Amino acid sequence: MNRRLLAYIAVLMMVATWAVAGNKMFQLSLTPDIAIYDRSETIQGATLGIWSENPQRAFAFGFVNGATGKSIGFSLGLFNYADDYLGAQFSVVNSTKTALLGWQLGALNMVPGSMTGLQSGLVNSAGHLKMGLQLGIINVADTAEKGGQIGLVNIMRENKVWFTGVPRELAPAMVLVDWRF
Repeated sequence: MNRRLLAYIAVLMMVATWAVAGNKMFQLSLTPDIAIYDRSETIQGATLGIWSENPQRAFAFGFVNGATGKSIGFSLGLFNYADDYLGAQFSVVNSTKTALLGWQLGALNMVPGSMTGLQSGLVNSAGHLKMGLQLGIINVADTAEKGGQIGLVNIMRENKVWFTGVPRELAPAMVLVDWRF
């Protein structure tokens, strides 16, 4: 057999294996309802679309990238949203509902749940700063275990009293820097 025929057979076997195993390696979508795969299918590879929304272990590139369930990956777009995300979200607006372990880079970064990692943008907001850093113009954390804020306005609501907990905590609101450890 020549090498070209062996290469074709190898590619055909890989495609057949992926089809049998049920792996969804690539998602192409206009909206979550107008897509190659249903929004409930986990994508393990890459998504490309105007607006995509799937559970994923993937690279997502589009205008609106939605990651449902516990998702892992890298999302690059104008608006990224997720339920529970491990990875990086880069866009104008990033939002993760329950938990983020990773990095959000954008103008507005929001994690109403638990955030571990880095938020860098104009406005950063975390419900619970588990362990991480907020770097921006305005940084807000409702509660915090271990974390710091660097920016023009820093609000760490769990710090109740001004400067009495130093060095463990600084203040409820500060200019330039605030922390809680």
